[in-house]
Amino acid sequence: MEKRVMTDSKRRKGLMTASALLGGVLVLAGCSGGSSASGSAGDDTSQAKADKAAAQETSDAQIKITPADGSDNASINNAAAVTVTQGTLTEVSMTTTDGKTVAGQISADKKSWKPSGQLERATTYKVAATAADAKGRAAHENASFTTVAPAHSFIGSFTPDNGTTVGVGMPVSINFDKAITNKAAVQKGITVTSSSGQEVVGHWFSPNRLDFRPEQYWKAGSTVTLKLALDGVQGAQGVYGVQQKTVTFNIGRNQVSYVDAKTKQMKVTQDGKVVKTIPISAGAPDHTTYQGQMVIAEKFVQTRMNGATVGFKDDDGKGEYDIKDVPHAMRLTTSGTFIHGNYWGAPSVFGNVNTSHGCVGLQDKKGAKDAKTAAAWFFNHSLVGDVVVVSHTGDKTVAPDNGLNGWNLNWAQWKAGSAV
Repeated sequence: MEKRVMTDSKRRKGLMTASALLGGVLVLAGCSGGSSASGSAGDDTSQAKADKAAAQETSDAQIKITPADGSDNASINNAAAVTVTQGTLTEVSMTTTDGKTVAGQISADKKSWKPSGQLERATTYKVAATAADAKGRAAHENASFTTVAPAHSFIGSFTPDNGTTVGVGMPVSINFDKAITNKAAVQKGITVTSSSGQEVVGHWFSPNRLDFRPEQYWKAGSTVTLKLALDGVQGAQGVYGVQQKTVTFNIGRNQVSYVDAKTKQMKVTQDGKVVKTIPISAGAPDHTTYQGQMVIAEKFVQTRMNGATVGFKDDDGKGEYDIKDVPHAMRLTTSGTFIHGNYWGAPSVFGNVNTSHGCVGLQDKKGAKDAKTAAAWFFNHSLVGDVVVVSHTGDKTVAPDNGLNGWNLNWAQWKAGSAV
């Protein structure tokens, strides 16, 4: 029995020794720390040396790409940029997801890069940049971002166009493609100034339309500047501006024409002096012409006029008139009032009878090629933005938002429509 006890005791000691050895192996396999094995210290030293060597080869150049990788709703104007510190840029590329390359330029000091033009909305761009530090070691950075989608942005279509010369009555009129609820913020992002020093105020006709004008007509010969700084401006919930643009246009000579439906004459004035009197035919008694100050918004050498498009229909639903070649036509209202040439009326009509469906007619020739007619003279001496004042028609004053006709509001009424 004693022998058996000793045997069991030896067996237990042997198991304990084996367990200790196995435990040591398990520890070594699960962790690299300690000095249980003669070769482990050497391995750690080798790894540390390798890490140190790799670190010494890393470039000091720090590249930053904006917008940050993964961004969405990014601006199409100023958001995209690459900058570097502790180094200089050597290469930058920007492409769309379909592989289209975006032109850009590295700055003279090689510290920054920007695209050359405006980006597209709702487009994903990829940017890859390389820079080198003072030792020539290269650093690389990549990012991808998506620009704001049309559903989350608004744009304003404006008139007049950049670089044009217009009449003294031409307002700056902006029509937005989304309804604006944050009118004050949007209006603050738009400035209109004149070289004449005239005070210019904005007036909201609707959530989609904002016009600017001074109290009196623009000064002849002045220059007007429109600045749109709407990039990132919130116009409505979840809807942001994207435009950043400066527009300038010139004001021509001061020409204002006065149409008197009672005398059936139009006096054309320049700088307050009558330069020509032209016989006219205004709206007939059952189709009178609007009264008030109207601005020439468009000019057409020839155009089609169909009564059906403005509510003048016969019993069959067709237009009471459909003239496909109306000469020397100039639009006065959105609803269809024009001052235009008339070749189908007898010469005796002009200056004697009001016969139109609401337009102002001047004697003309078919084809719009006779420069000697009254209509041709007026067309050739008129600018978009010139004012035509119509009186004694028996009709109401034209609505100020029917065309570019905000001059029919007095200054107090106009300023009351400002959001700032």
